Amino acid sequence: MKIDHIDTQILQHLQRDATLGLEDLGESVGLSRNACWRRIKNLEDAGFIKSRVAILDAEKLDVGLSVFISVRTNKHDPDWLNQFASATRSMPEILGAYRMSGDLDYLIRAQVADMAAYDRLYQRLIQKVTLADVSASFVMEEIKETTALPL
Repeated sequence: MKIDHIDTQILQHLQRDATLGLEDLGESVGLSRNACWRRIKNLEDAGFIKSRVAILDAEKLDVGLSVFISVRTNKHDPDWLNQFASATRSMPEILGAYRMSGDLDYLIRAQVADMAAYDRLYQRLIQKVTLADVSASFVMEEIKETTALPL
């Protein structure tokens, strides 16, 4: 499916506020309510819209410490990778896990309450999977955080 400028506008609006009503969204992109609904449905069916979620306030939910965990491993076989993937997917504090190029093997993004909560996460992780080197960096100031893709 190829998207046009109206689809792009719809996606831009929904990235900022997925609660927009069809009337308001349609009006902002120059479509009727029904035409707007059909386009959104097509975008969902084609996989352009993966899900619609609420973005929560980590501080208010007492998980305000963001941490990036750098991981190096001596193992690169499929069994280890499956074990690592399973371990990271099973831990709700881990928001993202990425296989990287360069000096770093994997980068994990996690959200925890404090240093003690990070240590508990670390202990659980190393119990589940063998790691050669783990290093954590803690976010001191969030300068920019967005889920909106550049369209």
